[in-house]
Amino acid sequence: MGGVLTPVLTDNWDAERSWTLASYEARGGYGALRKALGMAPDDVIAAVKDSGLRGRGGAGFPTGMKWSFIPQDNPKPKYLVVNADESEPGTCKDIPLMMASPHTLVEGVIISAYAIRAERAFIYVRGEVLHVVRRLRAAVREAYAAGHLGQDIHGSGYSLELVVHAGAGAYICGEETALLDSLEGRRGQPRLRPPFPAVAGLYASPTVINNVESIASVPSIVANGPQWFASMGTEKSAGYGIFSLSGHVQRPGQYEAPLGITLRQLIDLAGGIREGHELKFWTPGGSSTPLFTAEHLDVPLDFEGVAAAGSMLGTRALQIFDDTVCVVRAVLRWTEFYKHESCGKCTPCREGTWWLVQVLARLEKGQGTAEDLDLLLDQCDNILGRSFCALGDGATSPITSSIKHFREEYLAHLTHGGCPFDPAASTLFAAEGAVR
Repeated sequence: MGGVLTPVLTDNWDAERSWTLASYEARGGYGALRKALGMAPDDVIAAVKDSGLRGRGGAGFPTGMKWSFIPQDNPKPKYLVVNADESEPGTCKDIPLMMASPHTLVEGVIISAYAIRAERAFIYVRGEVLHVVRRLRAAVREAYAAGHLGQDIHGSGYSLELVVHAGAGAYICGEETALLDSLEGRRGQPRLRPPFPAVAGLYASPTVINNVESIASVPSIVANGPQWFASMGTEKSAGYGIFSLSGHVQRPGQYEAPLGITLRQLIDLAGGIREGHELKFWTPGGSSTPLFTAEHLDVPLDFEGVAAAGSMLGTRALQIFDDTVCVVRAVLRWTEFYKHESCGKCTPCREGTWWLVQVLARLEKGQGTAEDLDLLLDQCDNILGRSFCALGDGATSPITSSIKHFREEYLAHLTHGGCPFDPAASTLFAAEGAVR
């Protein structure tokens, strides 16, 4: 089973002082940069296109195609912005990557910025993770001192300035246009599109915004060739990715594997569900993706496979819940988070998430009625597709999917007059007609 893993981004995480320039270069680090600087920028874009790399931040948009949207005839400066505002509940892949090997990201930034002809790049980091900000800034200083950043990099004639920017700690800034507003010093709120960032992004100039893992994957593509990357994964979801397993598994952590691996394989790698319990439900891509159950253990974890099964691959944040967890309570906690993190710009999200919490809290206490389930679904229907950004849509996903898979558990709260779950027994009371 160990052969299933494909350590690329995580390959040097076990090296001594892996975060330093010396350790990174000892394993061939910045070799891809020198190779890229010998290529034409358009050839770098073509290589990323041919590799089939799709955005690793959740949307899955082809990265090379995104880069090609930058209008090179626009006289304004071009910018590259790395979205490192990792705030989705359950998502924990970018922060360990930046802590263990920040130079992988820095090298990816330089190559990517060169490809789109940007002379200034930004890494926007979640404000709460000060330790990550410090490590990235230390890596950037090392890169400047080594000549990998600054003026006339390695005599190529290409120059790049890189800024590590700490955000103010808002979940909404994970949305790319809200991130741009925050980076410009304004309150982070989504922008109306069009214009899209590729045309008018940061400072109203052409801008590429990519996730940490997307940019960090670029050096390996340049070094090994697009065919090497495309040979992994599936036909439409090429390459590898970091799968974050958290919750009720024996060995939670980061597992780097080709896209298309299944949760059954990943759980085996993680030592199985904790002893004496069974899998109850799980998220394939963080809390804003529709829930899956044990019936979905063999769904290929790629963009097409997960979508065909009724969810989204998202950030590959696999939160695993066993039979000790009340699904109603879990969904309520997530919904409270989305209510708190709504920026308030649009009515469906601002008001809708508040009402979702009210109804869910009533149900969780056993004080509602069976009609409240239909009310919840109606509220979700009025939010879905009507909010300014994807936050509102994401808030509805765990609710609609949990009612679909665990309607009887919701009803059991009503017949029991409260949560019928007995954590000590790890079960629901069968007398109430509920399911495990």
